Amino acid sequence: MIIAHKIALKLNVQQRIYCARSAGTARFAWNWALNEWKQSYEAGEKVSEAGLRKRLNAIKREQFPWMLDVTKVAPQQAIKNLGTAFTRFFTGKSKYPQPKRKGQHDSFRADNGPGTFKVTGRRLKLPVVGTLKLREELRFTGKPMSVTISREADRWFASIAVEVEHTPPTSENQAVCGVDLGISRLATISDGTFYQATHALRREIRKLRRGSRRLSRKQKGSKNRAKAKHRLAKLHARIVHVRRDSLHKLTTDLTRRFSTVVIEDLNVKGMMANRKLARAVADVGMYEFRRQLSYKAEMRGIRVVVADRFFPSSQLCSTVGCEGRAAGLGLAVRSWTCSHCNTTHDRDLNAAKNLERYSTVSSTGINACGAGSSVAPGQPGRRSLALKQESYIVINDYI
Repeated sequence: MIIAHKIALKLNVQQRIYCARSAGTARFAWNWALNEWKQSYEAGEKVSEAGLRKRLNAIKREQFPWMLDVTKVAPQQAIKNLGTAFTRFFTGKSKYPQPKRKGQHDSFRADNGPGTFKVTGRRLKLPVVGTLKLREELRFTGKPMSVTISREADRWFASIAVEVEHTPPTSENQAVCGVDLGISRLATISDGTFYQATHALRREIRKLRRGSRRLSRKQKGSKNRAKAKHRLAKLHARIVHVRRDSLHKLTTDLTRRFSTVVIEDLNVKGMMANRKLARAVADVGMYEFRRQLSYKAEMRGIRVVVADRFFPSSQLCSTVGCEGRAAGLGLAVRSWTCSHCNTTHDRDLNAAKNLERYSTVSSTGINACGAGSSVAPGQPGRRSLALKQESYIVINDYI
């Protein structure tokens, strides 16, 4: 198993300049290779990332001598990443690769070749720049495979991928839970536990609007514009971190308390198309919840069952033995009374209890990575969408 630990860096001015140059070189190599790929494809020539890397090495000393100021693996790995992006595009897993812009997702990567990088305690040694200070030591013991240096607002991070020997433990706890995600409540657990949403974006939306207006008034290329852009980027990073922290706490608690977790296969893309709900849905982070739950379940050896998208968890009465159903419930209805047993249900808690029962009545559950099928009662032949396979597990840390 490959696990990545993301650690904040403590950099001086020279090291920040070097990281920015390396990220710029990687971005240039990506855009150059993307343009060459397009031209070769249109000309009917066979193209590959290995051929593009050889082509760049042949011309960079004459045409791009500034590339020699940074490590050679920065542009090479960028072209390798482009090859992976095209592979995912041709297999239907992602969209067509797009050019990269300065200041957006700045990063560069180094694989563990001879002398490429070395981690010792709180020290990370890279070519050319030398030793960088880490905020904390690497959590995992194993073979370091690669390191990706990235920037978020004004902070630089090192994501170190480590190959470790991992055997999923056998869970003695046989508890099952259903999880209903929502907007006002982040999650409702079938045992009656509620997790309130942080609403990180909604709390900071006024500051974001004010910062965007200030940025738009600044003259392009000026230092004041750079400062305004920097302040806005820090605010965006804070929102992301607050949201991600709440999801980490939720998914960690679920994987520690239960051996089987049942969730819904939500149509997030469809919900995002609703202009009245899009911002609130995006503020919850439903895909990130599923991604975190997936890899943590795999590490802890628990099972994740994804209910069919058309399973009416909110409409069915969760009372044992009752077959009541309230069809046509709008999103504004937060509680309803069953006409068969006269039980008043909280909408979210009722859905979570029905999801818990789903794991016992469904014919086949899927594993933590989403492989397999899950057929809902009354919906023969329907399959839940599988989770995307992650290349490696990422443990985020911003301390």
